[in-house]
Amino acid sequence: MSTAVLSKLLFESQFISAKFIDPFGKIVKRPIEIRKNPITGRTCRLAFSRINEKETATDALPQPPPDADETAKCPFCRPQVVAETPKVHPDLVSNGRLSWGDSLLFPNLYPYGSYSAVSLFNDEHFVEIGKASGPSYTDSFINCCHYMAAVLEDNPRAIYMAITQNHLPSAGGSLIHPHLQINADPVPANHHRVFLQKADEFYQQNDDFLFSRYLSQEKADGLRYIGATGSWQWLAAFAPEGFYEIWGILPRTTSFFQPETSDWEDLSRGILNTQRFYRSLCRNGSFKLCTLGAQ
Repeated sequence: MSTAVLSKLLFESQFISAKFIDPFGKIVKRPIEIRKNPITGRTCRLAFSRINEKETATDALPQPPPDADETAKCPFCRPQVVAETPKVHPDLVSNGRLSWGDSLLFPNLYPYGSYSAVSLFNDEHFVEIGKASGPSYTDSFINCCHYMAAVLEDNPRAIYMAITQNHLPSAGGSLIHPHLQINADPVPANHHRVFLQKADEFYQQNDDFLFSRYLSQEKADGLRYIGATGSWQWLAAFAPEGFYEIWGILPRTTSFFQPETSDWEDLSRGILNTQRFYRSLCRNGSFKLCTLGAQ
C-alpha cells in the first residue's frame, strides 16, 4: 500500500432512516446520518429532524445565577481566596501559589489527579458567556503552563496534561467564579490514551502529525472549516460528541510548552469568538472547554 493511501484519513458516514405515523396520521420518514470520527473511530448520530425542534430556554440568555452577586461567600474572590484556598506543595513552588498577570493559581481542594490545580482569571466573580477579556484568558493559560513546567521537574512521568473549564453550574462548574482547571498525571485519561495511540501510529506510518493532517483535509473540503485566529485553526467537529462542538488546532504542536505568548493570545481570541457564537444562540450561558497536550 502506498504512503498516499496510508496518509489519507477517511471521513466515513452512512444514512439510516426512521419511519412512523405522526400525530396527524401522516407517514413520515426521518433521516439520520451516522458519522465515524477519522481519528478515534467513535461514531455519532446526526438527527436532522431536530433542526425544527423548538428547544426550551433558547429565546433569550438565562438570568444570572442566584449567587452572582455574593462575592463575600465565594472562596475564589478576594480577600477570602488567600484564607480559603490551599497552597502548592513546596516541592513544586516555594511561595504556595503562582501568579501571572491577573491570574492566581493554587491546588484543587478536591483533586482528581496527582497534580490538580485551579487557575483564576481575575477577581471578577460572575462573567457572562463571551464577556471575559482576552488578556484574562491569556494570563490564566500562561499561569497553567508555568505550573505544569514545575510539575514536570517534580515528576517527569506526569506527562499527560489537560486544561479544562466548566463555565457555570449548568456545565458542571462547582463555582461560578471563572477559572480553568489543570491536571497533570502519569496515568492517561481516556482521550489522552486514544489520541496519543492514534497519533503515534499515524506518525510512524506517515511521518506526519495526525491532527495537522486532519486539519488539512478539512480545510480542503471546506464544509466545516471556520477560520483562523493567528496560527490557531477552527472548525466544526465532523463527528461531534457534544452540542455545537468546535475544535481549535495548533498545527504541528504536541506540547503545552511549544506555543509562544502570541499563540496563547490567539487561542484566547478563538475561544471568545466561539463563546460569542454560543451567546448568539442563547445556549444556556454555559460551556465546556478542553485543551489537551503531552510532554
